[in-house]
Amino acid sequence: MKIQSLAVSLLISLLSFNQSNFVFGGWIDEDTPEDKRVTTSFIDGTKYDLVMSDEFNVPGRTFTDGDDPTWTAIDKSDDDASAAGGGSLQFYNSSMISTTKDGYLEIQSVIGKTEWEHFDIVKQEYKKVTKNFKSGMLQSWNKFCFTGGIIEVDVIFPGDAYIGGLWPAIWLLGNLGRATYEGSTNNIWPWSYNTCNRKLQGAQTVSACNEQNHFGLNSFEGRGATEIDLIEIMTGPADAELAATAPYVKYPYADFTLQVAPGITENRPQSGSQPVLKDTVTASGFTEFLAEQWYQGLELEGNTTINPYFYGTYLGETKPQEPVHRTKKQVFQADAIGAMHQITKSHFQTMHTFRLEWQPGPGGRLDWFTKDYKVNSTYHKTGDGKGQDWVKAFTIKDESLNITGAQIPIEPSYLIFNTGISSTWGFPYDVPDSCAKCFDCNNATCACSFYPGFCNMMKQSRVAMYIDHVRVYQSSNHSAHVGSPHSLGCDPVEYPTREFIKGHEYEYMRAAPFVFDDKGPLKKKIRIGGGECKTNSDCGGIDDDDKDISSNSSSSSDESKGSGKCVIGYFDQGIFGGGSIFASRCECNKGYVGPKCLIADKKDDEPGAMELRSSTKIFHNLPTPTVPILLVSA
Repeated sequence: MKIQSLAVSLLISLLSFNQSNFVFGGWIDEDTPEDKRVTTSFIDGTKYDLVMSDEFNVPGRTFTDGDDPTWTAIDKSDDDASAAGGGSLQFYNSSMISTTKDGYLEIQSVIGKTEWEHFDIVKQEYKKVTKNFKSGMLQSWNKFCFTGGIIEVDVIFPGDAYIGGLWPAIWLLGNLGRATYEGSTNNIWPWSYNTCNRKLQGAQTVSACNEQNHFGLNSFEGRGATEIDLIEIMTGPADAELAATAPYVKYPYADFTLQVAPGITENRPQSGSQPVLKDTVTASGFTEFLAEQWYQGLELEGNTTINPYFYGTYLGETKPQEPVHRTKKQVFQADAIGAMHQITKSHFQTMHTFRLEWQPGPGGRLDWFTKDYKVNSTYHKTGDGKGQDWVKAFTIKDESLNITGAQIPIEPSYLIFNTGISSTWGFPYDVPDSCAKCFDCNNATCACSFYPGFCNMMKQSRVAMYIDHVRVYQSSNHSAHVGSPHSLGCDPVEYPTREFIKGHEYEYMRAAPFVFDDKGPLKKKIRIGGGECKTNSDCGGIDDDDKDISSNSSSSSDESKGSGKCVIGYFDQGIFGGGSIFASRCECNKGYVGPKCLIADKKDDEPGAMELRSSTKIFHNLPTPTVPILLVSA
């Protein structure tokens, strides 16, 4: 048995070699400038190294499932039209997302009808569902994840600053939950709680009370799909300051939010007013208002106020028609600890950089930074929105969460870029009773449900969010910052996710009828070439004016310049494709992937928990070696 144990130990050592050290480069874009590969924390003043970047410089990239090693653009409805949802009006379509000739990621939002037959589980019948808008959501779910560090994004927001209706967002979600797939997030989102509480155990699927969490999860470890909103944007008419904001904030504004469970259940702040932190007493000595319970020690600077309009979501007992199920024992309160920060029209016209510093787990903190005009060390202002001074806007420290026992998120988290269109976000809330309350820009009777100018904006202009780059930095010096060590990967040994996902695949897949086209949550492999082409440049190669692509051969041992070449020949159409066709297709050079070979392959440098566990199993059935008797006698 000693030899078998030695073999297992040796394999683990080889697979996890240097796991405690950082190996940078697996997710770094080769186009990231050298001077942007290191940054300094604005909080602890130490060096952080680049661990992931995407500059989006290569035009024509696509992000349909299987096209990109880092990102997946989803093709599905936003299934939040439930008792706890936001009534989204868009269908997410991967064709809405691409990279432009100017070197930007573009996420379009357009008027466009999508119809399908949905099975009503209550009436046991199919009914037609229609969405009148198309938009895009890009996720790095189950591909690129990180825990702790610094993220910077350069972005132009979509639409008009003074016309409400769009919901652009850049955010992080724990890998145990897949955004818009409600089955995967039910009683998983947004738990950040690692204490055994029998009263809450039924509401938290992966509870610290569980002796066996199964599917590779660690025993007695509370888990969840935590949400950190780097930025959400609210637009609307700029005619007055918004009530209950202090300092006053107008449209448009940015939301910086931590969504967390468990939440505060008693004496909560009232929506539309700032939290009452002290009892107020009348002149005659009677108590007029009792102090409300909310998170203490939140730090707000500059044109930033506590968000008095959204303090969280109560996830109650579900109704029969909802896509998920919660009993009375599974209901819970989730809190939104958020701030509103003033932005301007210029944020919708030119690039602006936003930054989040995340120190995970117990003792950690979250710090949001923007670029404003810095007046002095304690005061800054937004002004015309063109300031270039980095300033801190909002801070949440772990000790602020002591009121509920929650903690700063420590889950491996992935990136999400999207623009939603929701009747509960930036839409008129005081429509007359005579309004038809429909949401179709091609139906004149629905006009009263939109802000004036919304439909014209969608019809007459190209409405899109543009991102110049995203960069993630981490520290290899764990003693230099508060909180827990930083890590890369969606499946770290300390906080595994992939075996749980594999055991619940159906929760991470689309609903009928779209699920019939799926063989799993994600395609098993990223495409390596095969995209239609006319020239080498279509495939990331370099065109030779003196050479026709008909001379290109897939059997040629010489790789073309660039990332691929356009090859003419016979190509198999698959088992049901009807044989081979004569066509021109992209063929990738080594190290490049995607249908048109436009992106270098990306992956984690170190194996994850599931890979390590699977690899050791090859030794489980090895016979125990025995030593011959004669050899022992000798």
